[in-house]
Amino acid sequence: MPLKNDINRWLGRADAPPQPLPAQVEPASVSADWHMQLDEEGRVTGISKPMRAALGIAAAPVPAQRLLGYLMPSSALVVEGVPQDWLGHMLDLDFKRPNGQILHTRGWVQAQGQHWLLQLLDIGDLMEEANIAQSRQQCLRLAGQLAEKVRGCHLDRLQTVAAEQLEELAQSYRVPCLALALPEPGATGWRIYAHYNAHTAPQLWQDGQRLGTDLDSLAGTVVHQIDFERESPLAHLQNDFGNTEGFLVPHHKEGIAKAWLLFGFYNAAGQAPDLGDREWMNLCSALAGPILYRQADQAHRHQLERLAVLQDLLGTGWWELLPDSGEVQLAPQLARTLALPEQSDVLSLEQWLQLIHPADRHEFESRLTLLSDHGTPMLACVRLQQQDGDAPVWLRIQGQALGSGQTRRVLGFMLDVSDIKNQETEAAAAHARLDNLIASSPAVIYVLEYDQGSLEPTFFSASLTPLLGWTQAECGDGLLTQYIHPEDRDIWFQRTRQLLREGVVSCRYRLRDKKGEYHWLLDEARLLRDDLGMPVEAVGLWLDVTEATQATERVRESEERYRILVEDSPAMICRYTPDLVLSFGNRPLADYLECTPQQLPGVNLGEWFSAEQKAAFLKRIAELTPESPMGNAEVCLELPGREHAWWVWADRGVFDESGKLIEIQAVARDNTEIRRTRMQLNQSAKMATLGEMATGLAHEINQPLNVMRMAVVNVLKRLSNGEVEIDYLTDKLNRIDTQVQRAARVVNHMRVFGRRSEIEQQLFDPIDAVEGTLNMLAEGMKGKGVELRVGDAGPRVQVRGHVDQLEQVLINLMVNARDALLSRQEKDRSFEPWIALTVEQDAQTLWLVVEDNGGGIDPRLLERIFEPFFTTKPVGVGTGLGLSVSYGIVEQMGGRLSVSNSSEGACFRIALPIVRE
Repeated sequence: MPLKNDINRWLGRADAPPQPLPAQVEPASVSADWHMQLDEEGRVTGISKPMRAALGIAAAPVPAQRLLGYLMPSSALVVEGVPQDWLGHMLDLDFKRPNGQILHTRGWVQAQGQHWLLQLLDIGDLMEEANIAQSRQQCLRLAGQLAEKVRGCHLDRLQTVAAEQLEELAQSYRVPCLALALPEPGATGWRIYAHYNAHTAPQLWQDGQRLGTDLDSLAGTVVHQIDFERESPLAHLQNDFGNTEGFLVPHHKEGIAKAWLLFGFYNAAGQAPDLGDREWMNLCSALAGPILYRQADQAHRHQLERLAVLQDLLGTGWWELLPDSGEVQLAPQLARTLALPEQSDVLSLEQWLQLIHPADRHEFESRLTLLSDHGTPMLACVRLQQQDGDAPVWLRIQGQALGSGQTRRVLGFMLDVSDIKNQETEAAAAHARLDNLIASSPAVIYVLEYDQGSLEPTFFSASLTPLLGWTQAECGDGLLTQYIHPEDRDIWFQRTRQLLREGVVSCRYRLRDKKGEYHWLLDEARLLRDDLGMPVEAVGLWLDVTEATQATERVRESEERYRILVEDSPAMICRYTPDLVLSFGNRPLADYLECTPQQLPGVNLGEWFSAEQKAAFLKRIAELTPESPMGNAEVCLELPGREHAWWVWADRGVFDESGKLIEIQAVARDNTEIRRTRMQLNQSAKMATLGEMATGLAHEINQPLNVMRMAVVNVLKRLSNGEVEIDYLTDKLNRIDTQVQRAARVVNHMRVFGRRSEIEQQLFDPIDAVEGTLNMLAEGMKGKGVELRVGDAGPRVQVRGHVDQLEQVLINLMVNARDALLSRQEKDRSFEPWIALTVEQDAQTLWLVVEDNGGGIDPRLLERIFEPFFTTKPVGVGTGLGLSVSYGIVEQMGGRLSVSNSSEGACFRIALPIVRE
């Protein structure tokens, strides 16, 4: 309200005081809430002030009309006859209100001289509570019916019955589209289990439709009404609700959403106001709870069936040692695996031991005794008693003790591991084959014999010939040295000296094969010594690493090409750690910062940013993930001794195996000139706006000057007549001081508005921009006959940007509206122009709405209205940049400027995200 009072003061308006009813018709005060004075015929001659306020009747003499004229038709029978007939009766009367609502009252009549006094009490709350209680009782009955029908149906008809109950629920509350979403089996996400769709409504869902994981973000909610035009955090659900209004109700179990009831094209608050969150959740639980229970019961039975099948296939099963009888109970599947007679799943301990092969029976009995007496876990592999010639059957028997004392149970399982034992036998044979394979592998194993300070080859594995083509005889007597590449012979001789000196060596060199081609070999050898430490022989391995070496060389060449590309790139490229410390920067970056590339490592990027810019930069880096490793932004740098620089910055995060960010690679492009050009364009548009408002601002300054001139003339006239009154002079001087301050405010605001915007965006209250706009335009609008309608500001919030630029946008919109209105007024003198400026907001967004009654914009021009240099004004009037610049300013603030035609004219909406620290 303070903003509205200020605006009324700026526009020179004052609220008119309410006009009371004439004193002669004001009834006397009584104990009832409201009362009306009636004559003998039942005509209303007076209404109390509270009653007039409740009925929205202006403070003026009440016309003498019958009481029926104030009532709803449903109350006609109650007031038949005259007040004399109503005496002693309670009257339930429903009054009409201007806003379309009904005022429910209960009253009685009382004689008052020659008049009758109708006293009334407000019973609206009582009727509303009764309606709510009735609606909730009906809701409980419906929930019970839904649950009973779902519980009683056959499992094969469960989905069909669920769809029928959805239809019954939808028809009870007139829901166009209704669906039940259950979790997807064996996957993350939700799926439509059953749905109902009215014939007159578009189909939003179908059975089996997958909804993904969008509903998981609302897992903690109770009941949520969705409006996708206002609630951006729920925008990911817009496809599921057809971009229209919706309603979601969860079924919670143990604090987790287990099912969702989805209402499409439905507003719960407007269409079922008597039902609260509890009722909607009862309906959802009544339908979803039994379905989930029956599905879980079915899944449990299937699990038991699968377990039984698995035990049959694996030849396994559980066993338990019964403490009272000393018998052993076996699972039916296990009894069949052991080929026991039917109904013989309980054996004595002696019978069970007789099933084990005598070679393993004693050890098994000992381990079983330790398990039953001391609780020592048992694990044993035993053979079953078999007929001669049959393949042995191996069983893995495992057991453990649960509980203690009288409640201790001894149980475990038996598993047929014959296949595993057979595989172990095969593995032993495979090991022998592996030894033979090593002898003929591409790796060459050699032995060098020590003889008087030299090492001569005495053995090569059979893989020498397949790998190099040489035989062992062709590599002896010093011939091996001739096969070494001439450039690598120093390595060969150094390798021999190192092996004799250190006892171990590892090196690479090239060796020629019999075809004349060279192979890169990895040579690893160890020297063996006798008990006195004297060398005896050396054992080594040659491994062909030609492909790996060539690949390494290609990688090195690729890295060299990459280094040249980075160094010669015109873009600024760098790498830095998550704490913003540079580890590399190419030459263009060093040249821009007037240093050498060697000076860049160790420099902290945070030194180039303001505190706010640094916080935003770190926040953006923290949001990089292995799944989404890239990010970009426009950043402002504060370089020492230089003007601000603007860079378009693109990041690519590098993560380790655990997903931790270890380094960021970045590419930057200097965007300073483009940014300065944009700022100059904004400043030019601002100056153009000031130029267009020059006439109105001159009027705003001339008015206080005229007031001061008249005050000075009056004072001089009094002084010339010799009349010196201190109070009169003081009053005139105070008036002159007030007008001087008024003119100074206008001039000071023009000076502040005309200044260049700050470099970085700041937090500010958008209402300051609204007040600045009205300071600049209110008097000019009033002087041209344009009415300003300004709504309440609401709670104060903050947005990020430049307050003068937002003021520039509002001035552009209001000046454009004023020009359109005055152009229409020239054609139609009876036209009464007005411009409305209202403020709306929700939890995330604030809207500034500028609307007029100028007839609107040609629909064919709406798509082009924000294009640069596009204008509908005559040649020479306007530049066509105002709306284009305004669109860019709002976009830079993270908002959106949109236009549409309302019922009377054009409507511009500025949407800005609210910043809550």
